[in-house]
Amino acid sequence: MSLGKRLKHWERNWRHSFNVDPRIAGNERRAQIYNDWFDHAILRRVWTNFFQIAPGVYRSNQPTHRRFEKIKSMGITHVLNLRGQGTGAAHLTEKKSCQDLGLTLINCQLSARQAAPAENILQVIETFKTIPHPFVMHCKSGADRAGFASAIYLITMQGQSVQQARKMLAVKYAHLRFTKTGVLDYILRSYDASNSQQEISFEDWIRTAYDPQKLQTDFNNRVPILS
Repeated sequence: MSLGKRLKHWERNWRHSFNVDPRIAGNERRAQIYNDWFDHAILRRVWTNFFQIAPGVYRSNQPTHRRFEKIKSMGITHVLNLRGQGTGAAHLTEKKSCQDLGLTLINCQLSARQAAPAENILQVIETFKTIPHPFVMHCKSGADRAGFASAIYLITMQGQSVQQARKMLAVKYAHLRFTKTGVLDYILRSYDASNSQQEISFEDWIRTAYDPQKLQTDFNNRVPILS
């Protein structure tokens, strides 16, 4: 093994040694180091990316415990985590915060740089139908997955146009359409093009016409969307 590979392997194992369960005695400090420096929570202590998108519906980046306390003080009772249910420090810290504060945590999984599987998007839509208000949805930075989910909420729950809903994916929220995360805009624009040819709800389009692999390939190849 080359020196470069050995160093990379050592760095990965060293970083992983901090990705521990904070609920276990003696792990709290290591988990906090992981969250602050490897999951970038140190930035999110001052940068919240927190916005209201509809009555009783908010979007955010990954909250810290102190921010969860503030969220609770606002009357928010439910938290929709769009990062998926994990076994690492970030998710388990959030789970502990919600349990300690009496907040209900719901886990769904979207992708920031890839077209998510249809079942994952449909799970988010089903969650929107049943989750009590007020609630906050979040990903890591609050820029991409939270923006995509916010757009889906406005389309499916509020009846807004794709053009209006796509404003949830904007530089204002630190979303950059020219990067790999632009695939999220591409999904919405692809639906809009299909809907303009034959009216179909976003949910039905995801169920019957959405092909994440083809859509991802078309996006990577910058295939124009024809309406």
